[in-house]
Amino acid sequence: MNIPLPELSLVALIGASSSGKSRFAARHFRAPEVLSSDAFRALVANDENVLDANEDAFDSLYFVAGKRLARGLLTVVDATNVQPSARKRIVELARAHDVLPVAVVLDVEEDVLVARHEVRGDRPFGAGVVRGHAHDLRRSVRNLEKEGFRHVFHLRGAAAVEAAVVERVPLWVNRRELKGPFDIIGDVHGCLEELRALLTALGYVVEDDLRVTPPPGRTAVFVGDLVDRGPDAPGVLRLVMGMVRAGAALCVPGNHDVKLERALSGRRVQATHGLDLTLAQLEAQPPAFRAEVLDFLGGLVSHYVLDDGRLVVAHAGLPERYQGRTSGRVREFALYGDTEGVDAAGLPLRRDWAADYRGRALVVYGHTPVAVPRALNNTLNVDTGCVFGGALSALRYPEGETVGVPALRAYAVPARPFKAREVAGIEAAAPLVVTDFLGKQVVETGLLGRVTLREEETAGALEVLGRFAVDPRWLVYLPPTMSPSETSVEADVLEHPREAFAHYRRLGVARVVCEEKHMGSRAVLVLARDAAAAARRFGVADGRAGVVYTRTGRAFFDAALEAAVVERARAAVQRAGLWDVLGTDWVVLDAEVLPWSLKAEGLIREQYAAVGAVANATLPAAVEALQAACARGLQVQGLLERTAARAQDVGAYRDAYRRYVQRVTSVADVRVAPFHLLASEGGVHMGQPHAWHLEQLARLAEAAPDLFLATRHTVVDLGDDASEAAATQWWLDLTRGGGEGMVVKPAAFTARGPKGLLQPALKVRGREYLRIIYGAEYTQPEHLARLRERHLGAKRARALREFALGVEGLTRFVGREPLWRVHQCVLGVLAFETDPVDPRL
Repeated sequence: MNIPLPELSLVALIGASSSGKSRFAARHFRAPEVLSSDAFRALVANDENVLDANEDAFDSLYFVAGKRLARGLLTVVDATNVQPSARKRIVELARAHDVLPVAVVLDVEEDVLVARHEVRGDRPFGAGVVRGHAHDLRRSVRNLEKEGFRHVFHLRGAAAVEAAVVERVPLWVNRRELKGPFDIIGDVHGCLEELRALLTALGYVVEDDLRVTPPPGRTAVFVGDLVDRGPDAPGVLRLVMGMVRAGAALCVPGNHDVKLERALSGRRVQATHGLDLTLAQLEAQPPAFRAEVLDFLGGLVSHYVLDDGRLVVAHAGLPERYQGRTSGRVREFALYGDTEGVDAAGLPLRRDWAADYRGRALVVYGHTPVAVPRALNNTLNVDTGCVFGGALSALRYPEGETVGVPALRAYAVPARPFKAREVAGIEAAAPLVVTDFLGKQVVETGLLGRVTLREEETAGALEVLGRFAVDPRWLVYLPPTMSPSETSVEADVLEHPREAFAHYRRLGVARVVCEEKHMGSRAVLVLARDAAAAARRFGVADGRAGVVYTRTGRAFFDAALEAAVVERARAAVQRAGLWDVLGTDWVVLDAEVLPWSLKAEGLIREQYAAVGAVANATLPAAVEALQAACARGLQVQGLLERTAARAQDVGAYRDAYRRYVQRVTSVADVRVAPFHLLASEGGVHMGQPHAWHLEQLARLAEAAPDLFLATRHTVVDLGDDASEAAATQWWLDLTRGGGEGMVVKPAAFTARGPKGLLQPALKVRGREYLRIIYGAEYTQPEHLARLRERHLGAKRARALREFALGVEGLTRFVGREPLWRVHQCVLGVLAFETDPVDPRL
């Protein structure tokens, strides 16, 4: 017998002891797929023949079977299973996991069973037990389908068992081999003329209701509800059936189609919600056509899994746990969605299953009419209410483009009005769910592979984001930390360009860009062309067209100042022509906001200025007293020199932080120095070299010099002594003039070396600026010697992980992945800030 075994099923081998079940299992299945009751008795009791261990053994066996089925793995139960009570648990387990329960009966002749048993030395029981098994099997084998087994394969006799061939066959819903491209069409409801128009708009040649030629390589997929309410259900059926028959289309059933099938089958149904109109239309058709419709509708499967599992099409949608599975529950959900009773008007109450969807496959569905295609959490509803006067819509897959044609008129009145709450192709404003971010997180990144976040790290980050962050719909990126260069060998400095150049040269980088490091506060600017664009792309409909936030996601300005900065920034983007150059309605910029005192005023006043004030009040007086003591002949010359040096260092310290203090009274006092044009519609610009970023952003400084500052920079050819020397001199000039220093980056935005991803940037800070970081007297030889021992490994590891997460988050946002997937990355960047790394690095 050829056994066509469904690829995802729970298989019960049924047969008496010595019927050859274990041998059969070994021949036809992989070892991990077979769960043997003997093996589990041995696991729990050290002996497979200890029958009083049966309960524990089977509890363990079915626990493991459940875990396998939850992962979508075919599982075989190798036990006698000759009694209905034993098989009942198998059927229940299969139903619980929405897989097919399959029975393979090894009905071996009783004399053969006894003969085999007598020569076995591993079974300490008599032949009567074997005869009892055979008797139990014969009594119940005819009732296996009634017990719930969807497929029963009865191998009669030892020869049949030996000759059997197991062939694994895909489930009807599994069409993973079909890669597309697809055109997924929403609920048609008898609107034939609109369907013809939509197919034409999609590039199909519609000659008549029987001949439709698709564009080369493309396949139409109908999400169901072909009939009811509309003017020509027979015409729609004829056209769709012809396309399916010709291989030009696939179709899943809708609840209206299933109800029509029941009516045509002679079952009692209520001819409501348009079914009466469809039945009247079909009455005018030949009986042969009605029979063809019945056969077509009866052959439709609940849903399709396509393109290696990347795409799922179901009429009312389908959560991940049901995808690729077959059961009454799966079919029910695919037809009706997640319902919870009816309302006062007798209409079903539907939970918004898509709001909780977290699957990797894109689910395209219909059933519930919306004014425009509704995108939410990697799902798309393409039922745009054509029969109610809306439109007939389709999704081009994988392009992600929605195409629609307006209804010629309203053919019916919806029982429940639908509103334009979402905009086509835009991520709807689904609330984030905290359970998505609790515990250990593993984030797959394109740059660095898997990045793991510990539970204690994510807990702290959630606290910050939940209490202090801006509206999360704006929060699509957090910038990474940055490592300094290796400690310099120069006598009186801690950082020097030489070490940064050597670092990249050693790792194979030929050219770097040195950018001026503005002494400000890191900020991210998310700007939209206007409030409508902000609503479309970010789902924020409060009238704002942008936001500015800190590197930890908090609002950078108060509301009034932010509005003024955003308005000026948007106007600058408009004048610079960047909206058109980039083909976008929004941009994300990485920048420094100046002056530093705007955000650091409290820090300056309470820490730096306090130290400076105390030192200024004491050290000059101490120097004066020591000078007087020296004049009187006291031996305090050494103390005088040390105190004078300390006073000089403190003076330099006060000069260092005072350079960056400026009072801000209005937007006119704010400056923004952008250095990364991170993303815009359709693109994350990490593939562009830094020179491109600086060139584009320089347009902003030209367009609005009262707000934007261009970031000065120079390009260095590593290994060219003159080029490196010129850049070093530029750094010296910057830092002597009060600048913070510079950032050295590979000319390409991302670079890889022998061991993988390289540091995206190294900061080289000036000698005097570092007084703010390390303290007034850090340049004293004894302090420099100690600071040279600083360790950069943890800082650099964090910088790489945060960089990879930031790029991944933007990539997901630009790719229109659900907001919770973007926030996995945002949370990760913030989580790593909880690492105990020296904050001065």
